[in-house]
Amino acid sequence: MSILKNTSKKIATALSIKSESGVTAVEYGLIASLVALAIIVGAGLLGTNLNALFNYIAGEVQAPS
Repeated sequence: MSILKNTSKKIATALSIKSESGVTAVEYGLIASLVALAIIVGAGLLGTNLNALFNYIAGEVQAPS
């Protein structure tokens, strides 16, 4: 039984991740890309809405007579 236990420990040690810094860097990269995507989409929508608002205001303004 100890041979099986010893072998399973060796396999678990061989398969385990020694350093998680690479995984962490990938996770931070994914988070940064999602934040950037949200900013780009938000800025695009804000620009479109502001353009529509300014066009509406420009249509309502009367030239002085």
